[in-house]
Amino acid sequence: MEQIFQHFRKEEQSFIEQVGGWIRETEDRYAPKLTDFLDPREQFIVQAIAGQNEEIVTHSYSKFEDAERKRMLISPSYFVPTDQDFSVTMFEISYPSKFVTLEHPDVLGTLMSLGLDRSKFGDIRVDGERIEFAVVSEVADFVRLNITSIGKSKVQVQELPEEHLFLLNTETWVEESHTVSSMRLDTIIASLFNISRQKASTFIHGGKVKVNWVVRDQPAFELHESDLISIRGFGRIRLGMIEGRTKKDKIRLQVGRMEPKS
Repeated sequence: MEQIFQHFRKEEQSFIEQVGGWIRETEDRYAPKLTDFLDPREQFIVQAIAGQNEEIVTHSYSKFEDAERKRMLISPSYFVPTDQDFSVTMFEISYPSKFVTLEHPDVLGTLMSLGLDRSKFGDIRVDGERIEFAVVSEVADFVRLNITSIGKSKVQVQELPEEHLFLLNTETWVEESHTVSSMRLDTIIASLFNISRQKASTFIHGGKVKVNWVVRDQPAFELHESDLISIRGFGRIRLGMIEGRTKKDKIRLQVGRMEPKS
């Protein structure tokens, strides 16, 4: 396990230990282990650790196409899961859209006010008057019964059938290749957004930058593959593969970029 830790951040060690426990449980019981919803970085860690064991495979799932947050199954290599094995329930929120506008933060804030962990909820999609979100089926009844309003607006939460055409991801990601001098947060932001490192540091110190949904206020914070960086007012960037180094020892990096909506 010590060898595994050196490839990840110190703060990720507790999650890595948890993943190790899931894998041991799968091996001991010779049965699949279902996780809650994981963000892309957590999915990457699960795949990296499970990939060291030839008898263990991972599967990820969400009913939304191109979902960010997914449930994962860690299973013996022979196991072929069905959609039902992932236990995902989809909901739609009905509300008086002629008189009020609800947005993603409004919905997420209400879900989190239920006292459940963020991992119990998948993606939330808002498209005009339509709002849909995913939950682990284990808490579906609790969520449906306890959400009656969002802000000052009365709402109804209704389960969506399997055959429903779920909202598509309207985000447009553009894949790019970049060469950077280091994986520091301020360096990556400065390079990818063509601003000075001083300005990047100002954004970071000002609490405007999140890495994997957590505010980071240290310019020297070290980034890794599959990290998601969001900068208020600038959009989001998703780090892909590190493809090696140039002759001048710079890092070749694949990046996905999503510009903010106009």
